[in-house]
Amino acid sequence: MKAVILAAGKGERMRPLTDKTPKPMIMLLGKPLLCHILKALPDEINEVVLVIGYLGDQIKKYFGDRFGRFNIKYIEQKEKLGTGHALHLCRDFVGSERFLMLFADDLHSKENLGKLLKRPLSILVKQVQDPRRFGVVLIDKNNKVLEIEEKPENPRSNTASTGAAVLDARIFKYPLIQHPNGEFYITNSLTKLAIEHNIYAVEADFWIPIGYPEDLKKAEKILSFL
Repeated sequence: MKAVILAAGKGERMRPLTDKTPKPMIMLLGKPLLCHILKALPDEINEVVLVIGYLGDQIKKYFGDRFGRFNIKYIEQKEKLGTGHALHLCRDFVGSERFLMLFADDLHSKENLGKLLKRPLSILVKQVQDPRRFGVVLIDKNNKVLEIEEKPENPRSNTASTGAAVLDARIFKYPLIQHPNGEFYITNSLTKLAIEHNIYAVEADFWIPIGYPEDLKKAEKILSFL
């Protein structure tokens, strides 16, 4: 099974750490953040495509074409056009198969990602105190996804998307919609997919989003006890 990891962002909120280093290569307990993400991939995953952009050569140099048990492929996102655009660049790579999609700045557990694979289509969610910095997910009593809204000012729930999802080629049939900031987010396509097909929310018991420098200290503290 294949995994798509979106790793092209500039990581501006992580400055000055990202002035000369791409965010996935920021060190965490002596290893790049991306190493921890790869370590958490379920055993079913044997191929990984990394969508790179900002300082992407550093990522290619470190991980190469083979890293551990994974064959690695690279796709370059040359312009900052958002997560939806980045995923669409991988369309030929994933083909008609189911695949796991992740962002390169979220730490997950192998167990939680394994739960995702048990559903044909699924997203990993978690209850958070302030969901405004995340995609907010609306679900019904059966955990079926109804809608996902990107970073809303007035969230209608405290259920946040962790960025991990199991998808298939059907996600590519929905035209991308450009946000006023010029980017194309995956959120719109996920909502359209959820309207026409069953996507189920899987509750995470472990998730560390790395958005700001202070999140690294929090992550190191948590990981050092695992």
